[in-house]
This record gives sequence, structure tokens and C-alpha cells, in this order.
Amino acid sequence: MRELIDTLVDLQEKIARTWSILKLDQTGEKLKILEMAMSRSDFWNDPDLAKKKSQEHDELKKDLDRWSHIAQEVRDLIELAAAADHEEDRSLKSEITKRFEELNSQFQTLEFYIMLSGKYDESPAIVAIHAGTGGVDAQDWASMLLRMYVRFCERQGWVVKIVDKSMGNEAGIKSVTMEVAGRYAYGYLKAEAGVHRLVRISPFDAEKMRHTSFALVEVLPVLEEVSEVQIDDKDLRIDTSTSSGHGGQSVNTTYSAIRIVHIPTGITVSCQNERSQQQNKETAMKILKGKLHLRYLAEQQKEKRELRGAYQEAAWGNQVRSYVLQPYKMVKDHRTKHEVQDVDGVLDGSIMEFIESYLRTLKK
Repeated sequence: MRELIDTLVDLQEKIARTWSILKLDQTGEKLKILEMAMSRSDFWNDPDLAKKKSQEHDELKKDLDRWSHIAQEVRDLIELAAAADHEEDRSLKSEITKRFEELNSQFQTLEFYIMLSGKYDESPAIVAIHAGTGGVDAQDWASMLLRMYVRFCERQGWVVKIVDKSMGNEAGIKSVTMEVAGRYAYGYLKAEAGVHRLVRISPFDAEKMRHTSFALVEVLPVLEEVSEVQIDDKDLRIDTSTSSGHGGQSVNTTYSAIRIVHIPTGITVSCQNERSQQQNKETAMKILKGKLHLRYLAEQQKEKRELRGAYQEAAWGNQVRSYVLQPYKMVKDHRTKHEVQDVDGVLDGSIMEFIESYLRTLKK
């Protein structure tokens, strides 16, 4: 029993170290502040902000409750084992051992959050998909990727909002930008940045030939004010146009769509999905700040692996993942060598194992 107690104490120490790394004490303080704000009578005066704060509260509480529960369970098990240290009760020892194995398995699952302890990993994310080489097939491929990511985000309980979309002439989309609201959205989705390659028999080819298509995925954190990014209004060119998206009765008759060009870098962002020009401008500026900040980080920290692929040109020979539908079925990540044959499941949003595999390589 003494050896089992030592094993339990070792697990308790691992939990304590991880608790510190994840700053869960600070999470508890954040929860108290949010609960005080939520108890105020004017909390719902701003429904959008209230919804955001409520979602943040629920996500933080869920994380803290899971860690508090496992920490308490290990403490209770140590006390039980210590009380039975001098007893020769094999059934009790077997029961404690079984419970330890369950708790250790739970800890290993929760421990993965250490992989998401980067500066912006808890932030919401901006995800942009651009059709590349492949014509209408590439545009259809971009729409398939959009569906895959929306399905994945829905499974995580994240809220997805399309902020800009350019439809293809025949099928699919030329490009789309969406905002993903949820804790750790950027931490997970940053693994998807890069060029994605599809091999299949084209549904748009009367001769049923096999085609290769490409799409570029960009992933940015949604940032508040950051000191490294200072945007001078003189460096911006702002164009307005009528929107082609949803947004209300007058969306197609007013100049609500916004396109912002950052002249020094040539970075262009656009937004047309909000109801007013001001809302579209605010969203576009948020995306621009994210792009400029990642550009700054890439310039300052070129050797850091966690930024690999976060801001890159559409160099089609450097795909991060291939999806093959013919002549065989396989999805393979070229960075980690992880592969699966369930292509349909992956395209339906089952991409977590690829993301986790990639994030683990960043910590090696």
C-alpha cells in the first residue's frame, strides 16, 4: 500500500504543478469578477457584451470545476490509502488502484491544456480560407474546408460568425473570413494555418479526371489593444461598397461593405456582413490588427516553431496537409506524419487528433 500512496502523492504533485502553469488561481479570481458583474441589474443592458461575458464565465467555470474535482478526488484517495496502510485488504487495494488509474487517465487528458498556455491561445480566432490553384475545384474545396471548420467549432461549443465571403462564379467560394468565439479557439485552430491540398476525381470535369486543388488557411488571434501595433490613419486606404451579404432590408442599397488596405504592408482586409458601415469597419480593423501583430511576431521571432505557417504566402509546394479521395482514401499531415483513412469523418469536422498531434510537436 505504501508504494501506491507514493504513486498517488506523485500524481497530486503533478496536478499542483499543472495548476500553477495554467494559472487556475487567477481563473478563480476572474470567475469572481464575472459573477459580480453578472449579478448587477444592468448586466443585460448590452445583450452582446452580456452574452460574451456569460460564455466566458461558463467556459472558465467548466475548466476550474474539472481541475478542482480531480484534485479533490486524489486528496480523498490518499487519505483512504493512508488510513488503510497497515491493513491487508486486497479488495480495497484493488479498488484504490483502479480509481487511481481512472484519475491518472483523466489527468493526462486535462494535462493537454499545457499545450495551450501560449500568450494568445485562450483568445478567439479569425479564420480566413482562400481558394488557390485549381479553378472551380479549388473554390469548391474552399467551401468544403469552411464546412469542416464550422462543424469542428460547433462540436467545441464555439460560436462562428461569417464576417466576409466572396462566392465563386460557378461553385464554392473564392474566400471567406469568419470569427470564432470561444476559449482556446486560437490555441487549437492555429494548427490549421497553411496550405491544404485535395486530390479527387473532379465533379466539374466531364471526363472524370483526377484533379489536385489547393486552399490557403490563415488563422489569427482576436486581439485587444497591443502596444506593438500602432496603426496610423494616414497609412490606411478605406473603400466602401454595397454589401452582397446578409444584414437586413437595406444591406444591398447602402455602402456598408468595408475594404481596408494597409498601404505600408499591402495587407488588405474586408468585411460586409454587419448591418452598418461602422460595425464592418470595426470588425475589419480587428482583423487588420491581428494580421499586423502576427507579422510583427514573425519578424521578431522567426525561429519560433509555434508561429510556423501562421503568416505565409500561398506556396503550393509547401502544403501542411493532404486529403486524398482517389485512387485511395487518406488524410495526412505532412508536418507530423499523422494520417487517417476516415476522410469523410475528417471532412465532417473530426480534426482534433490532427490538431493535438501538431500541438504536441511544438512542445518537443
